[in-house]
Amino acid sequence: MEDPQGHSQPEPPTSPTSHSQSQCTSTTCAKCGGPTSFPPPPQGSWSEVSPPPVYRPIRAPAINLPPANQSQAIMLAPVPQRRSVPVVSPPYEFQPPSKKIQSPDDIRRFHDSESGKNFIGFVVALSEAIRSRKLSDPCHVSDTVSSIVSTLETLIQWIEEIPPLQQAARYGNVSYRTWHGRLEETCESLMLRFLPEELTSAMVEIVPYFMDSFGNSSRIDYGTGHETNFAAWLYCLARMGILKEEDYQAVVARVFVKYLELMRKLQLVYCLEPAGSHGVWGLDDYHFLPFIFGSSQLIDHKYMKPKSIHNDDILENFSREFMYLSCIAFIKKVKKGPFSEHSPMLDDISGVPNWNKVNSGMLKMYKAEVLEKVPIMQHFLFGWLIKWE
Repeated sequence: MEDPQGHSQPEPPTSPTSHSQSQCTSTTCAKCGGPTSFPPPPQGSWSEVSPPPVYRPIRAPAINLPPANQSQAIMLAPVPQRRSVPVVSPPYEFQPPSKKIQSPDDIRRFHDSESGKNFIGFVVALSEAIRSRKLSDPCHVSDTVSSIVSTLETLIQWIEEIPPLQQAARYGNVSYRTWHGRLEETCESLMLRFLPEELTSAMVEIVPYFMDSFGNSSRIDYGTGHETNFAAWLYCLARMGILKEEDYQAVVARVFVKYLELMRKLQLVYCLEPAGSHGVWGLDDYHFLPFIFGSSQLIDHKYMKPKSIHNDDILENFSREFMYLSCIAFIKKVKKGPFSEHSPMLDDISGVPNWNKVNSGMLKMYKAEVLEKVPIMQHFLFGWLIKWE
C-alpha cells in the first residue's frame, strides 16, 4: 500500500504482545511522525530482539576474578600440597642465579619440575605450621631465626635514619634509593650473621634473592614478585638445612611478621608504587602470603568467621594476633570509601562459610595469580638451590 506521497509503507511486524507495542516498530520518524526510508526492524518475537539479561549472582564464590572462565579454572584446580624440602649436601655447587622464564611454556616447565613443586610445597608447609595458632603462641625460636629477625630490625632502623625527601610526586620517594643502596653495601655482612662458616660460599646465590625481596630501587616499587623472592630466600635457607621444619612456626610468626612490618613501613614512608597491581580486582596492592598464613591461623576458630572482618571491634582487638585481620585493618586504614568498593574480592571472600575453604582458595589463587604469571615470574631467579629443570 502507498501513502499519498508515494512512499511504500511496510506491514508492521507481528508481536506476541499487544497492538500498541507493535506500533513502535513502524518506519515513521520519531520527531515529526512522517514516513522514513529507513528499513524496519527485523520481525520476530521480542525474545530475539531483546534477550533477557544474563544472571549474575550478587555474592560470588571465594575467587571472583574476571573473566569468569579464569575464575572457574582457579576454583577447579587442585589445592597445592605440602612437601618436605630436600636438603643439599656437599660438594656444594653454588652459582649466581639468573632469570629463565620468558613464556607460558617456561611457566609450565617450572611447575612440572621438582623445583616448582617443592617451592609451592614449602609455602604450604609454612601455612600448615601456623594453623590454628596465634602469633604470640610459644614456639621454638632457634639462633638462626633470632638472627634473621635482628637483621630485619636493622633494616627497619635504617628507615628512621634515612627520612623521606619533600617532593611533589605521589609515589616513589627517592630516599628509598639511599636505603636500598645501604642494603646493597652491607648485604653480605648481614648474611654472615647466620650463615655457618662452611656455607659462606652460598652468598653468591642467596644474596640476589634477598636483595630483590624489598622492592626495586630504580622503579621504586614493590609487589608480590618481591614478596615471592623473600619466600624463595627462606626456601634456600631451608635447602641448606639452616632453617629446619621445627623452625617453620617461628619463620611465620616471628620472621615473616617482622618482614611484613618492615615492608609496610617502607610502603608508607617512601610511598612505594604497587608493582603489577590488579587494582580493585586484586587481593591487595602489595602482598599475598600474609592472607595465606593468616587464613590458616583462623582455621577452626570458635568465634571468628570470614565475615568477622567487617566488625571493627574484632579488627582492633585481634589484629595483633592474627595476620589476616592485620591485613584487613591496614587496608581499611590506607584506603578510603566503602570496603566493598575498594576491596571487592576480599569482601566476596568474607561470604565463604569457613576459614579452611578460604585458605585452600588462597593457595590455589597464589599459584595461579602469582607463580603462573609471566610478568611476575620473568624476574624469578634460578641457580643451584632452585634449579631450572
